[in-house]
Amino acid sequence: MVSVMAGKMPSRDAVTDPFLPLMCHFKQWTLHPVKFLLAIFLCAFSAEAAAPKRPNILLIVADDVGFSDIGCYGGEVHTPTLDALAKDGLRFTQFYNGSRCCPSRAALLTGLYAHQTGLGDMTADEHLPGYRGRIGANCVTLAEVLKSAGYQTYISGKWHVGNMVPTTRGFDRFYGFYTGYTTNSWNPNQMGLFPPGPMHSYPPGKFYATDAITDYALDFIQQGRQDPAHPWFTYLAYQAAHFPLMAPKEDIAPYVAAYEQGWDKIREARIARIKELGIVSQAATLPPRSLIPQPKLAAQDGLEATDNPAWDSLAADRRADLAHRMAIYAAMIDHMDRGIGRIVDDLRAHQEFDNTLIIFLSDNGACAEWAPYGFDLKMHYPAGDGTKGDGHGFDGDTHIPSVLHTDAALEEMGQPGSSGIGYGSGWANACNTPFRMYKHYDHEGGISAPFIVHWPAGIADKGVFRAQVGHVIDLMPTLAEIGGATYPTEFNGNHILPMEGKSLTPAFANQPVPREALYWEHEGNKAVRIGDLKLVALSGHPWELYDMAQDRVELNDLAASRPDDVKKMAALWDTWAERCNVLRPRDRKAPHPGKDGAD
Repeated sequence: MVSVMAGKMPSRDAVTDPFLPLMCHFKQWTLHPVKFLLAIFLCAFSAEAAAPKRPNILLIVADDVGFSDIGCYGGEVHTPTLDALAKDGLRFTQFYNGSRCCPSRAALLTGLYAHQTGLGDMTADEHLPGYRGRIGANCVTLAEVLKSAGYQTYISGKWHVGNMVPTTRGFDRFYGFYTGYTTNSWNPNQMGLFPPGPMHSYPPGKFYATDAITDYALDFIQQGRQDPAHPWFTYLAYQAAHFPLMAPKEDIAPYVAAYEQGWDKIREARIARIKELGIVSQAATLPPRSLIPQPKLAAQDGLEATDNPAWDSLAADRRADLAHRMAIYAAMIDHMDRGIGRIVDDLRAHQEFDNTLIIFLSDNGACAEWAPYGFDLKMHYPAGDGTKGDGHGFDGDTHIPSVLHTDAALEEMGQPGSSGIGYGSGWANACNTPFRMYKHYDHEGGISAPFIVHWPAGIADKGVFRAQVGHVIDLMPTLAEIGGATYPTEFNGNHILPMEGKSLTPAFANQPVPREALYWEHEGNKAVRIGDLKLVALSGHPWELYDMAQDRVELNDLAASRPDDVKKMAALWDTWAERCNVLRPRDRKAPHPGKDGAD
């Protein structure tokens, strides 16, 4: 096991170095061969007994949670468990995801860029190497790698890296949904347990997906501790706070008044707290409201605009509807935090807390689909009818107008039997404060994630920030190193691509993490970061260039004044895109934007 207890060098004595007495008395013991062999055995036994035990690993992924939603990153959402983990652990300020559910999860699980695994987009098979709709045989999962090192492996929650049961990719047990992008949080029949076995029975009206995901994670952890010789790895992949927004009424009520003040004041309050925390500089400027992803949908809602509108410009009934949408979203995060708290309490009760490596992150920025007023979708099940308890979640087209909820209907939003609501681009903009843009996009608002690391037995520093750049591709090398696992070159008869990520263990000890570059692409949106320079573009738009050390909020575009950097970085992106199966045939019909350095 790798320990990163910075600054603690053991003294060379008989406790930390059991071979010292052997060396001191070597001459004496060589006169007595039996004693000499016995000494070697005892020293080896002592060294093994003194070696730190490999940690259990709890990897927690929230769904569609924005950069600054949780309290310890500047948000107003009540997250005492995550705040406490951050207070006693590390918070990364420059950690990146893959801008959307499938790509992020594929990269997180494999240590490769999503297109290399076959999940450059969603789960539809385009019969192209980068777009097969599932992780392929040329990669291995964290579960497969850690299992090879003796770990017990569990997953509870969302899969979303192809329509296969996770137990076929290294996990010993799975509870959750493996098809669809989400689940109805009130419907137990969309969730499944694999391999099949006894399941929790919830009284009518008492099932809530966040609680169930926590319940089964606790079951799996309890199973894992029955075999103390083998540590466990639990991937806790909550559906919160992905739409459809659903939460108990008692969780929603405390947030309504806070969000009645609107997204403009929430953004202002958040950036003030973020500056106070030191996540961005005091000189940072709050960017203007971000663009509306689908202005035509906004027009269907009666809103003619290209950017998110000022809150005070909206009618009172619309503001009430939107405040309730955001309150439900916040309630989902609040409830998730309490679920994490239950697991923390369980680990403490079993004296496992200090030597459990806990990592928390979000899979992408907050979701703006697709206009300021959000949507109300009908639920579509990609397999079956959502009633069989076989792990089938649902999909649905969010390119639809929203419903204006008024009066008593406001209280029924997010409740059983209600429509599947989203909260829209105005609130998503606030959730990603202080950054621009959202999920789907490669500007900072789409790819920046909260990232908390807590491991008292392995990390000395507590309550500090780390500015080292990290990415979800780094989790494979990091956890393989800490877990004492070897990343394979072949697996099940298949050649395995080499990892793209870098171990973050140096960053845990506040050392540099050397890397050449990081790359992104999703739906034509693209970016590359080299050192402090980031080149980024919206699909079909010119490249923009930003200095992340001075302008993390991406307001001062340097592309026109530094054309040589644009040309160099764009060429590197093109080379990466070719190597990693990013380009579809249609992308090859014309020169890639930025190839000649002009844009």
